[in-house]
Amino acid sequence: MNWDKPTPFVIELEVGPDDIDGLGHANNAVYVSWLERSAWRHSQRLGLDLCEYRRLDRAMAVMRHEIDYLASAYEGDALSLATWIVQWDRRLTMHREFQLVRPADGATLLRARTTFVCIQLSTGKPKRMPAEFIDGYGQGLTRASETPACK
Repeated sequence: MNWDKPTPFVIELEVGPDDIDGLGHANNAVYVSWLERSAWRHSQRLGLDLCEYRRLDRAMAVMRHEIDYLASAYEGDALSLATWIVQWDRRLTMHREFQLVRPADGATLLRARTTFVCIQLSTGKPKRMPAEFIDGYGQGLTRASETPACK
């Protein structure tokens, strides 16, 4: 696969009939749900699932999505969605990038970047990342893009 960056976390998807809109292709909102699914599965792989979020009273909440829709997906298409953690400050924010590819023809259908902010679940307010987030998400960081921590 021709990924934008090395060593992605990848999930496989298939476009189903419920994903299709009135124009005959996958609806743009469905792509957003795929981004969320990819980010969650990667977080789970890094040991940070919903139970751990609740235990820590912390979560990474979406603050911003930037999405470039480059080509359409159609019912029955098999797709591969890659994600990378590309930047973080080890305190409040983390950035992921995504690339959606249709392996049948190698076409990149979407590129996206999501900014997350760490929140305290009990208040919904921004709160510093706990050590478990730094350890867990640090394992998934694309090393070439790492932003040094401020002391």
